[in-house]
Amino acid sequence: MPSPYREKNLLLIALLVKERAKRKILQKDLAAVLGKPQSFIAKVEGGERRLDVAEFLDYAAALGADPIELLIQVLNSTA
Repeated sequence: MPSPYREKNLLLIALLVKERAKRKILQKDLAAVLGKPQSFIAKVEGGERRLDVAEFLDYAAALGADPIELLIQVLNSTA
């Protein structure tokens, strides 16, 4: 049986990818704002790397997304 934590993490990643796409921000541009290599963004979005809380807040801010709204969407999911 899959872990509910894994499902919620995947949902959060999907929301971050959706926010990036909605704003037409390329991975390389997001990486530059965060001071990270593009491979960091690719690994996060590919589910290979998890974000800690501080990284999540920076990631959301770099996207211009409300981190609280993103978390509410995850909390309200059935995952």
